[in-house]
Amino acid sequence: MAVIHHTTVKPTKLELLTGWLPTRPWYRGGPGGPVLERSGGFRLDDPEGEVGIEFVVATDTAGPGRTAYLVPLTYRGAPLQRAEHALVGTMEHGVLGRRWAYDGCHDPVLVAEALSLIGGTAQAMAQSVSDTPDHEVTRSYSGAPFVPDGFAPDPADDAEGTHVRTPHGTTLHVHRVLTPLDGNPPAAPRGALGHVATGWPGPDGTRLRAVFMTLRTD
Repeated sequence: MAVIHHTTVKPTKLELLTGWLPTRPWYRGGPGGPVLERSGGFRLDDPEGEVGIEFVVATDTAGPGRTAYLVPLTYRGAPLQRAEHALVGTMEHGVLGRRWAYDGCHDPVLVAEALSLIGGTAQAMAQSVSDTPDHEVTRSYSGAPFVPDGFAPDPADDAEGTHVRTPHGTTLHVHRVLTPLDGNPPAAPRGALGHVATGWPGPDGTRLRAVFMTLRTD
């Protein structure tokens, strides 16, 4: 199980994302840049214990409305080979030292564990508490059993989000702009083989919930 260290991180994750988000095709903000707050998310454990895996919900409060973005991140103690294009930035962690933060859709460890979560063989973990499952995260899968095999992902971004084709004849769709849906918890979208959904706090004390990832056939 991953250990959550309550320590300093410089620059902060939100500081890194403030510069990175406007470079993405799915970014919905204006030219002034985002004003971000950390709204929620969850973690997954790397079976090898080497890579930090976090799904961050960052809300842009700069405009008249609030836009919640899903940013899967991985944290590594050394650069990921051939992934310079996916680097969000580097941070100095008060306990672990230099950390390289990557857009997790390009990281084979995160993609494999996200598929394991959908398939029911990985457990979502609390974002800020060590060794604690996050039972608000829900998932479903109705396809044939498969074993994620650590393939090298080659994701594609467009205005709707990020899409990762897998060797199993499926595509993992990461919903970068989160749209709250009716339902508690949200059900799998029509035609999907599987999905992951969870919630985060809204500005008025309500609980917002949305589908974070969807698995579909190619």
